[in-house]
Amino acid sequence: PAYLKKFPLPETIGGFARLTVSEWLRLLPLLGILALLGYLTIRPFLPKKKKQKDSLINLKIQKENPKVVNEIDIEDLKRTNVCYCRCWRSKTFPVCDKSHIKHN
Repeated sequence: PAYLKKFPLPETIGGFARLTVSEWLRLLPLLGILALLGYLTIRPFLPKKKKQKDSLINLKIQKENPKVVNEIDIEDLKRTNVCYCRCWRSKTFPVCDKSHIKHN
């Protein structure tokens, strides 16, 4: 086609080795489009990542206890008793907001 005449396409595979740097730079847009089309073609066949929707994170840590939190006295936070989240579900993380009740 006429639009490919602007690109320095060699007639043989060995001709690619003889291209200069400026000719390679002129080929970059074409090669980028071909790479994108190749990726979009094989993308449906690539393995998909598994999504974990709502699984428990702490499967073994003190599961025999009725609560999922520990009370710790820390003076720097200007509170005497603070419950820290261990289930990673708290909206106010690292402070527990009792979100674990719904999940455990």
